[in-house]
Formats: sequence, C-alpha cells, structure tokens
Amino acid sequence: MRLKGKRAVVTGAGSGFGAGIARRFAAEGARVVVVDLNADAARAIAEEIGGIAQITNVADGAAVTAMAEATLAALGGVDIVVNNAGITHLPAPMEEVSEEDFDRIFAVNCKSVYLMARAFVPGMKAQGAGAILNIASTAGVSPRPRLNWYNASKGWMITATRAMAVELAPAGVRVNALNPVAGETPLLKSFMGEDTPEIRAKFLATIPLGRFSTPEDMAAASVFLCSDEASMITGVAMEVDGGRCI
Repeated sequence: MRLKGKRAVVTGAGSGFGAGIARRFAAEGARVVVVDLNADAARAIAEEIGGIAQITNVADGAAVTAMAEATLAALGGVDIVVNNAGITHLPAPMEEVSEEDFDRIFAVNCKSVYLMARAFVPGMKAQGAGAILNIASTAGVSPRPRLNWYNASKGWMITATRAMAVELAPAGVRVNALNPVAGETPLLKSFMGEDTPEIRAKFLATIPLGRFSTPEDMAAASVFLCSDEASMITGVAMEVDGGRCI
C-alpha cells in the first residue's frame, strides 16, 4: 500500500502501459482517475479498479480543463499525475510523414504534458507536494530510423521532464520520466510497421534481455517513482528497456 491515500490521474489509461499503471496504483492504495479518449476502455478499467473514468482528448485545452475541474471536485486535490497518453506515426522516411501526422504526434505526446501541468501544477504547488511522471521512450535516447518525429517528441518529453523538475523542486513537486522499450501495447504494430515473427525477432534482437517491456514492468517502476520512497529523486529519465540503450 505504498500509495495509500494518494489521488492519481493517469492519461491513456484505457489500455497498454496506462492500464497497467492504473491497476497497480489502485492495488497500492491510490484513488485513480482513468483518463482516455476511448470511452468504453476508460469505463472498463475504472470499473475494474474502483476508479473514476474521464473521457478526454488530452491534446485539447478545453477538454483537459474540464477534466481537471471534475477531478478536483471529486477528489479535492491530486497528488500524482502520469502523462502516459501517446501516439506514433507509421515507419516512414522523415520527409514522407504527413503534416497532419506530425501535428497529431506533437499535440498528443508534447502539448498534453503542458496542458496537464497547466491544469494540475497550481494545486500541487498549493499543497506543497506532488509527483508528475512522464512516459517517454528509449526512442528519445537511442532513436530508431524511420520513426523520426516520434523519436523527436519523446526527446522533447525527456527535456521537458528535466526542466519541469528544476522549476518545481522548490515547491515540493517532483517530476520524473520512464523510458520503456516497445511493449505489448496497441502501439507495437505501429512501431514495427507490421507484426510478423521475423520482424519481432529482429526487434527483440536489439534488446539484451530479449523481451518487450510489459505493463507490469512500467507499473512497478511508476509506483516507486511516484511514492514517498523516491522522495529524493527528481529529473531522472529511467530506462525500463532490458538494456536497449546500453
């Protein structure tokens, strides 16, 4: 029960890493707000863990503001924010990625972090405590070809984490990031272009431990970084990648 009494908001929590984090947070005693654009998925996870579903486009300022107002009214405050929502473009030469895809990637992967901070940081400052966790990627540290703009968005997220950590530390708010390698999530096929045994084997050959990240891996690291056990840790981007970035 390392998060007993904590109030947490997890974006993209209807599936994949976000669902794993939401489940583990609830098991560790937190009250969890499950934020996702997919209404059915958000409601299913919220019902499973006894949380609150919020159907929200995290790239839309008005939608995030409304979600935050509803969350704060329900919980009275927020102690933990996990910015997990993210998307990618299909593998392609950088100059062939459409402008629409580029804008969408930076809206979901980057702008959402700003919008969530705008919505929840004032309350964290007021209570003198809080933890923000950004789910970045090994792509921001060791980029793969043909995923250029996704790589860049995750590099942005790592730098944003460090900048946020420095600014918010005097207010008692910690900000960290996790860098997973690709996992068994809805985005896996998009990263690989197509999901075949041959492509999986080639992908796994780049990971020394020989397997993908799992939602459970991400959840375990998330609980630690968002708990009081990590009270002296801020501004780190922890790799949960089986050695991929070595």
